[in-house]
Amino acid sequence: MGMWASLDALWEMPAEKRIFGAVLLFSWTVYLWETFLAQRQRRIYKTTTHVPPELGQIMDSETFEKSRLYQLDKSTFSFWSGLYSEIEGTLILLFGGIPYLWRLSGRFCGYAGFGPEYEITQSLVFLLLATLFSALTGLPWSLYNTFVIEEKHGFNQQTLGFFMKDAIKKFVVTQCILLPVSSLLLYIIKIGGDYFFIYAWLFTLVVSLVLVTIYADYIAPLFDKFTPLPEGKLKEEIEVMAKSIDFPLTKVYVVEGSKRSSHSNAYFYGFFKNKRIVLFDTLLEEYSVLNKDIQEDSGMEPRNEEEGNSEEIKAKVKNKKQGCKNEEVLAMNSFLCFFLFAVLIGRKELFAAFGFYDSQPTLIGLLIIFQFIFSPYNEVLSFCLTVLSRRFEFQADAFAKKLGKAKDLYSALIKLNKDNLGFPVSDWLFSMWHYSHPPLLERLQALKILEMQMFTLKTNVMKDFQFLKLYVSLLHISVHFLNENLVCAYSCHSLIMLTFWAVIPKWDRLCAFGI
Repeated sequence: MGMWASLDALWEMPAEKRIFGAVLLFSWTVYLWETFLAQRQRRIYKTTTHVPPELGQIMDSETFEKSRLYQLDKSTFSFWSGLYSEIEGTLILLFGGIPYLWRLSGRFCGYAGFGPEYEITQSLVFLLLATLFSALTGLPWSLYNTFVIEEKHGFNQQTLGFFMKDAIKKFVVTQCILLPVSSLLLYIIKIGGDYFFIYAWLFTLVVSLVLVTIYADYIAPLFDKFTPLPEGKLKEEIEVMAKSIDFPLTKVYVVEGSKRSSHSNAYFYGFFKNKRIVLFDTLLEEYSVLNKDIQEDSGMEPRNEEEGNSEEIKAKVKNKKQGCKNEEVLAMNSFLCFFLFAVLIGRKELFAAFGFYDSQPTLIGLLIIFQFIFSPYNEVLSFCLTVLSRRFEFQADAFAKKLGKAKDLYSALIKLNKDNLGFPVSDWLFSMWHYSHPPLLERLQALKILEMQMFTLKTNVMKDFQFLKLYVSLLHISVHFLNENLVCAYSCHSLIMLTFWAVIPKWDRLCAFGI
């Protein structure tokens, strides 16, 4: 009887209170779940103090211990920063931080002669203050991560002056993009009528295309130096590879990442027929040193396996004709999101749940719906994408083995892991929830080549290490394309559910569950 009485009392509460309580409950449930997983992984870091027998021939004890200590430090930092973030977010909600900041924005606008009718102007001031608050509260954590953890483990290359200058520059550039785009989006929503979500979708699609197109030429150079990859064998190999798989490569850049960190990386970006590759200079330095060492030790010219490596990539990205539909998938997902926003924006109980009883600002509606109401959907979707991504990574590894390239991939994975001090052992539940790419040990066990003689790795793989890193990055393209298809499918399911919610009279009771 007591339990049922409590449930009856819950239903008697105002809808806005049930919504607010559900949002807080779900937020802390996710945080506690993430903390539980992190503690499981931290136990692995603490107890696994010796190199696993499977890795005894490929990872020395010194590197293993460095990796273990690095991950322990990162785990500790993640716990405290996550706890702070969750408490901060909870206090902001409990003490009405969002409506307070909105009223403060209105006062600033009033000082400048803008009344309540200038909602877009007030929204821009709100965004400016919110991003400023976020930057200031996050600055100490960023400083500690960079100058304590990364510095301790030999990755940081920044000075304090460079860091602060970079942070200010990032904030200014963010405002220069965020504020004009937001003002136009809010204006389109205001004047768009019943079908505003279509115009808003088209606008965001155009903005995305423009930003991706101009990023490397106009935005990224404000922070890092981008130069075209010099003519030479590596560039020729990349171009031949791209041509062989019908990849519309237009440019290959080298970014000066070494002034920030010694981590190495490579990535792709672009739309339609304008794809570009960006390589970190730290990655190229490793490539040059490795090739020089090998030539000096063996007196041999690097072997040319350009065709074989290209075939590996081509085989795994063979679905590119389907994958190139990713622009359509992204556009459809964006359209569905705006449609759902149009369905929910008229619900006054959503605004009342967060302290907005007399007004329903459009910007606040975007914040409430996308950040809080959609949070369960986002968590489930994120997990589904992680599972699917891992599946495709294993399939890619299996295909490499089938083609006889398992040894090359095996060695590249080991080197990537060592360069970034990745820990090769993971808790299975933590790995399943977080890792879109399987941990090193899992991938090596799947390849089943741990018995290979290690003296062949230096002569057969290290010479092509740079190209193999590029290969690993290219595999991610197919994973990304397929993940986006899952986004589209799951969004369709959410569309049906939320449309149903919009027409039933007891919608507020469903919200009480935080659905």
